[in-house]
Amino acid sequence: MKKFNFRKVLDGLTASSPGSGSGSGSNSSGAGSGSVHPGGTAGVLREEIQETLTSEYFHICKTVRHGFPYQPTALAFDPVQKTLAIGTRTGAIRILGRPGVDCYCQHESGAAVLQLQFLINEGALVSASSDDTLHLWNLRQKRPVILHSLKFNRERITYCHLPFQSKWLYVGTERGNTHIVNIESFILSGYVIMWNKAIELSTKTHPGPVVHLSDSPRDEGKLLIGYENGTVVFWDLKSKRAELRVYYDEAIHSIDWHHEGKQFMCSHSDGSLTLWNLKNPSRPFQTTVPHGKSQREGRKSESCKPILKVEYKTCRNSEPFIIFSGGLSYDKACRRPSLTIMHGKAITVLEMDHPIVEFLTLCETPYPNEFQEPYAVVVLLEKDLIVVDLTQSNFPIFENPYPMDIHESPVTCTAYFADCPPDLILVLYSIGVKHKKQGYSNKEWPISGGAWNLGTQTYPEIIITGHADGSIKFWDASAITLQMLYKLKTSKVFEKQKVGEGKQTCEIVEEDPYAVQMIYWCPESRIFCVSGVSAYVIIYKFSRHEITTEIVSLEVRLQYDVEDIITPEPETSPPFPDLSSQLPSSRSLSGSTNTVASEGVTRDSIPCLNVKTRPVRMPPGYQAELVIQLVWVDGEPPQQITSLAVSSAYGIVAFGNCNGLAVVDFIQKTVLLSMGTIDLYRSSDLYQRQPRSPRKNKQFIAGLTELNDSPVPLELERCKSPTSGLATRIPEAAPSFCRNEIPAVRQRNQVHHLPDHVNGHCTSPTSQSCSSGKRLSSADVSKVNRWGPGRPPFRKAQSAACMEISLPVTTEESRENSYNRSRSSSISSIDKDSKEAITALYFMESFARKNDSTVSPCLFVGTSLGMVLILSLNLPSTDEQRFTEPVMVLPSGTFLSLKGAVLTFSCMDRTGGLMQPPYEVWKDPNNIDENEKSWKRKLVLNCPSPSQEIGDHQYTIICSEKQAKVFSLPSQTCLYVHNITETSFILRADMVVMCNSACLACFCANGHIMIMSLPSLRPMLDVNYLPLTDMRIARTFCFTNEGQALYLVSPTEIQRLTYSQEMCDNLQDMLGDLFTPIETPEAQNRGFLKGLFGGSGQTFDREELFGEATAGKASRSLAQHIPGPGSIEGMKGAAGGVMGELTRARIALDERGQRLGELEEKTAGMMTSAEAFSKHAHELMLKYKDKKWYQF
Repeated sequence: MKKFNFRKVLDGLTASSPGSGSGSGSNSSGAGSGSVHPGGTAGVLREEIQETLTSEYFHICKTVRHGFPYQPTALAFDPVQKTLAIGTRTGAIRILGRPGVDCYCQHESGAAVLQLQFLINEGALVSASSDDTLHLWNLRQKRPVILHSLKFNRERITYCHLPFQSKWLYVGTERGNTHIVNIESFILSGYVIMWNKAIELSTKTHPGPVVHLSDSPRDEGKLLIGYENGTVVFWDLKSKRAELRVYYDEAIHSIDWHHEGKQFMCSHSDGSLTLWNLKNPSRPFQTTVPHGKSQREGRKSESCKPILKVEYKTCRNSEPFIIFSGGLSYDKACRRPSLTIMHGKAITVLEMDHPIVEFLTLCETPYPNEFQEPYAVVVLLEKDLIVVDLTQSNFPIFENPYPMDIHESPVTCTAYFADCPPDLILVLYSIGVKHKKQGYSNKEWPISGGAWNLGTQTYPEIIITGHADGSIKFWDASAITLQMLYKLKTSKVFEKQKVGEGKQTCEIVEEDPYAVQMIYWCPESRIFCVSGVSAYVIIYKFSRHEITTEIVSLEVRLQYDVEDIITPEPETSPPFPDLSSQLPSSRSLSGSTNTVASEGVTRDSIPCLNVKTRPVRMPPGYQAELVIQLVWVDGEPPQQITSLAVSSAYGIVAFGNCNGLAVVDFIQKTVLLSMGTIDLYRSSDLYQRQPRSPRKNKQFIAGLTELNDSPVPLELERCKSPTSGLATRIPEAAPSFCRNEIPAVRQRNQVHHLPDHVNGHCTSPTSQSCSSGKRLSSADVSKVNRWGPGRPPFRKAQSAACMEISLPVTTEESRENSYNRSRSSSISSIDKDSKEAITALYFMESFARKNDSTVSPCLFVGTSLGMVLILSLNLPSTDEQRFTEPVMVLPSGTFLSLKGAVLTFSCMDRTGGLMQPPYEVWKDPNNIDENEKSWKRKLVLNCPSPSQEIGDHQYTIICSEKQAKVFSLPSQTCLYVHNITETSFILRADMVVMCNSACLACFCANGHIMIMSLPSLRPMLDVNYLPLTDMRIARTFCFTNEGQALYLVSPTEIQRLTYSQEMCDNLQDMLGDLFTPIETPEAQNRGFLKGLFGGSGQTFDREELFGEATAGKASRSLAQHIPGPGSIEGMKGAAGGVMGELTRARIALDERGQRLGELEEKTAGMMTSAEAFSKHAHELMLKYKDKKWYQF
């Protein structure tokens, strides 16, 4: 039967329904109204685009997780398969093999992983979690699943041991008992070693939890049990009794056997190591305190810190290795965590950067009764994974092929680029490989298990991460792998802060003054731009050659300053002053690099950081072209940057914050524009804003003084650019900022009207009754500020575009997010001070004004109040003039409006393809080749295709934190409106290309991921997929082309996901195989004499001893078997319908059987007692049967 798709029918009805209404009416669509087609001249344009995307193209699933496992707790290694498993406190398991083999799986309960045990060369893994449950994982498939689970009800699991090539798992508990589990059926055996049977009857104290279990290498029928209080029991499994017992007065942490099975070594809480011989268990054969001070004869050695784990590994041709963690002296409190390697008389202490969680020694053989021949040590730290080479005397470490250093410094921002130019990866790698650390082991990485191939979907992918220390890392993310290509340190352009300095920086951030806040990268031109938390912007250009040069810097004064709360009057001076009044100061400032030369600058007009003034050597790679810093204004630190955009074709960088907008020409190193947001509206303040911080002077009434935050001199009324570039570059023919022009524009075009905060209706910004110019009372000011016409009420929970870059998530992650603890955070600036921040910037060849006939360079500016302004850029016509003639930034008078803060822009041509912003083709700026120097700038403008038809030629898509709109240019007609959310807000929105079609991808604060087609904004996907548990996800989530996305799932891990159905279908082919068929190596021939005198020659049948026929059934109340989703029972239980009912009936039957079993056990016990009583009574009767009465 053919599947009927109701969504397609609705999509077809929506697309074919005729539109009505004017452009202004498009703002009145409510929630869930979908797309609105107002008709008009854009009807022909709309019909030309055939949208090919449907909902069947989209599906969301996680692909791969990169980085170091967060909060690790356990470690395991398969010596035959060469795979490594790491368990975490959050219940996750990471399985690693050769590069490309990296699998993530998660316990549904989320309980911490206590221990991991591989079924060596069997393709299975046993995990013990903190909720006292054992799980059996199947690793013979690319996505591991749980086959069985066993939940202990009355005892807590403390230690597990699985002998090589055995199907019986030993489980030690907190009560001191040892249970045995059948791995195949995951059923508890009736064989139990009770603690009171293991210790001597004369012992009056409990031995404590089981801390160690292992069978003897010499005899599999003997089990070594270590208890926490220092008791060690050598248990004979056949005779069910203790063969010998060892007592020590210090607590035991770990035990390891000598391969011959005659000796074992214990580590203790006093920093000592004891070596015991089975022939003389009364006292240790040898006692050493490796890091204790030597004492006189007869005196006990000085105690040290506990040795948490020891491993005793033998070699055929050299002395054995004794490797342990901890055990340092208490008098060295400043010593870092260490791993000690004792080889013969040599003692090597390897200091670690982080505390040691676990370590394992990798040996050549999986058999415990052979020479171990260790060759490496895997050390799991709290925040790193290292492997030490034991085959070399200096013990070098292996170069880690996994991306385990993502969190080397806390990640503060991310960017994702799919299908980028293919030569970039090779270029970045060739530069970055020159700066790699030296001194690694020359041997291959020992964890080489599994198999992986590139798969079918291969295209270049690059991930960029910004960090709290100012570093930038470029990663090759092609084919679901991750490898670091190149590292850039932005802090190198600044002078190091000395002790006692940097107070101005501390006003913004308590630490991490170089933290990266935003990044912008153009892969085609290789222009890279970064903004930092200390209010700076650095522009980098890529070069293959090393240079030594001085770093050029500019200082920009950007402030938001309104002197009075008087409503606008026609006589008020325009915000763009006369050309002649500002020309001298602008010329003197445009050439300066490190100072601000405008008049009236206070003494505290200084940047937060000091740029290096001496010549700096810049290695090949990204080299600083220009540093732009915002300066302090009247005792207030500069506000953090909230938006950033760069155009390599225009040679211009633009950035904004909650104070205003700055535009800088990085070719001529001049400031073109530095202006408060309020001044960008010409002379019309659409929201009738009140001052951010009213000044303490006689012009203000007392009722407003409570709004003050800091005094600012009255003469600093307007934010003046260091160059006053806008004023100096406006020609006489340019439109002036007269107030009577705004109503005329409003009569012609209704698009710029503001949406009402309740129903989205257009409201005139000048409809207030206070137009006469009188002062407002404090009550009126508060009322206007809160409920002005068209002004939405500010809510912290909905200020997505202006939200703080990072917020502390938990106390454990305070270091990762400490850089953002700012007294000038965006939220406080917006919500408390009622500023209008610049939240989005976009350079494009577009139509700046209504009904323009040709495109021109434009800068789209989006604000936190949902306003969109278009600035026109007047560039010199030739390359020669571009280096000498000034660039003019002109207001176009175009205003568009949306609900909520503006997040992103994009443009489409009339065929429906996304238009790439113009860029300059890269050339090496430091190439010494004369022919290369004479090569002119090659620009790719991506202009709309010319057409003889009269009408619109371009779409502009604008997305805010509440809705998305599609405008047709140059008519500025609103074609489509989609109210994405009413109860939440959008955190991230990107226009992406998938299957050669454009779509809008959004991530909402309520966890929904939504995809809409372009340009019609038809919903393609809406899935409640990722709850916003912390702000880390909000600041790092990003979409890219080809259905890819990523976010920082923990402080140390990046999670990649796809919303493409095609990639979800092909994901199995892209993942690596965790298990490959390998023959188990044969055991060495022990020889006749060794077999005769070296140990027990008889075989040990565990099945006969632990099976149900001999040991009986275990108590059903002790542990409960739970079929996993990968088992046959689990698949049947998940079938639903009748099978689901049968499963529930079976569970109920099992529970009833469990209760009957308990009753049966009690009945059997009573019968045993009755039989014993009857037997004793019968014996007593026989004893006294033939005796006379007088014999009693």
